[in-house]
Amino acid sequence: MKIAVEGCMHGELDIVYDTLRRLEEAEGIKIDLLLCCGDFQAVRNTDDLRCVNVPLKYRNMNSFWKYYSGQAVAPYPTIFIGGNHEASNYLWELYYGGWAAPNIYFLGFAGVVKFGNIRIGGLSGIHKQHNYHSGHYERPPYNEQTIRSVYHVRHYDVLKLMHVKEPLDIFLSHDWPLGITEYGNWQELIRAKNHFEAEVNNRTLGSKPAAELLNKLKPPYWFSAHLHCRFPAIIQHGENGPTTKFLALDKCFRGRNFLQVIDIPSNPGPYEIHYDEEWLAITRRFNSVFPLTRRRFTMRDEQLDTQDDRQWVRSKLNARGFKPFDFVQTAPSFNPSNPVSNSSITGSCRNPQTESFLQLLELPYLLDSSNSEGDERNESSSQPGNTLGDEDIELPDEDEDAADDDE
Repeated sequence: MKIAVEGCMHGELDIVYDTLRRLEEAEGIKIDLLLCCGDFQAVRNTDDLRCVNVPLKYRNMNSFWKYYSGQAVAPYPTIFIGGNHEASNYLWELYYGGWAAPNIYFLGFAGVVKFGNIRIGGLSGIHKQHNYHSGHYERPPYNEQTIRSVYHVRHYDVLKLMHVKEPLDIFLSHDWPLGITEYGNWQELIRAKNHFEAEVNNRTLGSKPAAELLNKLKPPYWFSAHLHCRFPAIIQHGENGPTTKFLALDKCFRGRNFLQVIDIPSNPGPYEIHYDEEWLAITRRFNSVFPLTRRRFTMRDEQLDTQDDRQWVRSKLNARGFKPFDFVQTAPSFNPSNPVSNSSITGSCRNPQTESFLQLLELPYLLDSSNSEGDERNESSSQPGNTLGDEDIELPDEDEDAADDDE
């Protein structure tokens, strides 16, 4: 299987797809899958554009809207995670993952899917410690604070990924894992990006949660973006343990290293995106404590048993099938002949894909909870299925760190 990996997309789907077509022609190869490591910018219209945290001069519609509307079709199956410059209102509709457009799949705020027999996991967003233990309290319309915090990685999503036991083949994160520069040519990195020198020397460059996931999951491949440069590294996990090939890639821009094609042994096709049984079991197990307020949320580190959920999910998927639910448009697409929108974002949209996904798992819909400022631990204690008891959860006092985020 030939998999193309792209760094920060920044909405330039036309450029990336055209580059891959030229590469196929020049090399006589066929690309089976495209992975994007964040800042994808799935912007459907001008309302979405106002939910992207970028300076006004960078608020461009770019090309995703054409694929959302059906004017264009992605020529390669595409899987992406979120970064820190996203249409956060749209990605929140697809918190658990789903089709952002035909043939373009969002992995969710955290997620695992299968493509053929290749298992791909990912974590969206960037790490900021002052929001790490908060719940997902942000809702559109965003203010100056929540438009930044909505894409900050949360402890809850990392914990779910820490419960993945079966081997992953590929993992995607927008942030680099903390300490990754120690495994590559960091001298060359700081020659190219001299403003990284202090962080590299102080071992503060990167995300601690991503490093914890790297040490736990040990995938053969890990790809990141965010810092707009190419950086390879090889991590040996223990003296005789497995190795992880790490690669960070640049943003989509002429003359930059934003693409890499890798070959991974796999079963013969056809290759399709399928739900992952273990991940759905973890999702079902954890949804009873889905934190939806500002209040600090942590859980103890011990592994929770998901075997009963696994058997339940298996029976459901065997009956229904493993393909994700079909794409559904939930907002009007940008119209170049009428580019100015007078509408305003008043709240979250219930995406039919997410509703169907939760119905499959017999879980309540919680994403439009209005109690985002309250102190309740979560709002799902009455849901059916297995729940986590209070003894599994720690709820310390409110985190007083409220440092600003300029990302």
